[in-house]
Amino acid sequence: MAEYLASIFGTEKDKVNCSFYFKIGACRHGERCSRVHNKPTFSQTILLKNLYLNPNNNAIPKPEGGFVQEYDGTTYTDQQVQQHFDEFYEEVYTEVEEKYGEIEAMTVCDNLGEHLVGNIYIKFRYERDAERAVTDLNTRWFDRKPIYAELSPVTDFKEASCRQYELGECMRSGFCNFMHIKTLSPEYKKRLRERRKRSRSQSRSPSRRNRRH
Repeated sequence: MAEYLASIFGTEKDKVNCSFYFKIGACRHGERCSRVHNKPTFSQTILLKNLYLNPNNNAIPKPEGGFVQEYDGTTYTDQQVQQHFDEFYEEVYTEVEEKYGEIEAMTVCDNLGEHLVGNIYIKFRYERDAERAVTDLNTRWFDRKPIYAELSPVTDFKEASCRQYELGECMRSGFCNFMHIKTLSPEYKKRLRERRKRSRSQSRSPSRRNRRH
């Protein structure tokens, strides 16, 4: 029996634990979910809730639930939205890695559902860096909004993402319960890779010099 329960843990067959929370770190039912959300006490991954705001999305999530509607009559082009996202991604990625530790992966959700909209998942190389980031980020603000950070059970972003969305075939649009991961433009991907190479090279240089002495 124990072996069977372990094999179905976090799957749709599991009648006790929430499979969506286990896979995605978020559930549309929130705390009202009839199944258990096993929140990790340690993890390489952190979740920054509802932090990214698509300029064309006028629904801003409130921490206590629900949304605030803001509309100034402006509609942005796809190019403008992508530029806004690229700059946002680079700013967050760079500051988090410099301040807390090496990042293995970072994804931003472009969903519209309240439990996923604007969610940012950051997987660190080391659990200790993730723990330190959560503690510090919960005392900080970004773009005049408080940051809500927590450890997340998500370790495999491919498993959590919507494959139909990647193929342009998701029929649920932004209200899908799997991650619709927003794509960084090639130019910014290259910039971040080059920046990481420089950073790693600089961090290794002192140790090489010390070994010579």
